[in-house]
Amino acid sequence: MNWLDLLFGCSHKRYSFPLTIRGKRGGSQAASATGTYVVCLDCGQEFPYDWEEMKLVHAKAETPNSGETIAVLSGHRAA
Repeated sequence: MNWLDLLFGCSHKRYSFPLTIRGKRGGSQAASATGTYVVCLDCGQEFPYDWEEMKLVHAKAETPNSGETIAVLSGHRAA
């Protein structure tokens, strides 16, 4: 982490490959939205990921089948 990250926060430009939680294991809060998430390789923050759209998502729903829509963040792609 460099001094710019300390002043302004992480820019989240580098992500892990999408990870999918299977079974009833306790997953992260990011994975609870879509079942899949990515991790920022610089700061470790987790983000929900839509595998079908291949984009990060901003989810307010607790589960993907709750009837609420999940907004897709444009311009953010993992790996």
